[in-house]
Amino acid sequence: MYIAYLDESGDTGKLPSTTSPVQPIFVPAAIVCKQSLSKDLTLDFLHLKQRFFPGLVGESELFLDRMLAEIKGSEIRKHARGASRRQRRHALGFLDGLVHLLESFEIEIIGRVWVKKIDRENNGRALYTYSVQDICSTFQHLLESRGSQGMVIADSRNYPQNTNLSHSIFTGRFSSEGDRYTHLLEMPTFGHSNNHAGLQIADLLCSALLFPIATYTYCYPVVRNVHVSRAYGVLKDRYGVRLRRRLYTYRDANGKVCGGITVSDGIGGKASSALFR
Repeated sequence: MYIAYLDESGDTGKLPSTTSPVQPIFVPAAIVCKQSLSKDLTLDFLHLKQRFFPGLVGESELFLDRMLAEIKGSEIRKHARGASRRQRRHALGFLDGLVHLLESFEIEIIGRVWVKKIDRENNGRALYTYSVQDICSTFQHLLESRGSQGMVIADSRNYPQNTNLSHSIFTGRFSSEGDRYTHLLEMPTFGHSNNHAGLQIADLLCSALLFPIATYTYCYPVVRNVHVSRAYGVLKDRYGVRLRRRLYTYRDANGKVCGGITVSDGIGGKASSALFR
């Protein structure tokens, strides 16, 4: 059995101009873990947090309390481009450990990157639900190809958003044309990230790795705001090849490569393959 932990970074709001302070991309993605390895993954992740953030839970001496306090990916990426060499080394050291966890536990990555068109309204609800359907379709292929079953745990947003997301998969399961998600045990369920190591890892993947690498690849130097930095090229150079190896991809009946991370580039029209190359 496999579990897909789903989170996102960025937002779907309009990017009015190349200098607007709005985030220029939206990145929903999932990490896929063998259920049998989830406990060991959690414990190793807690040890990683303890090593790099020993004072994370204040005066608590309980090892498991380190799950309650999140390390936000947005802070890690800010430090990765920071002016202080100490901050940069600390952020990169932590990300080294995180990517090592992805490799050690054979974590696979599925997701999408939406690079916003300049001064174009976006249908946020449609983008998010379509992204989740696409991720679930790829997850379904992974499960089917391995004769396995799985479930999706998404980071909880709010009640209407959660309901809409889950219903978008419900309609695919009970469609008159047949069940498109035969290997999913249930509709996506929702968790709070301070109770799931998988969700915290998914947040770090989206916010500290995919988001900055994607903004550097697809937005720099056209978009000039705080979310886009030349310094993020270091993250691409350091982790790009290793992350590419973690993507779950397959070929459809026509030989087209599917899955992995699909990029829709509204600025320069670059291909998905440019993300990690």
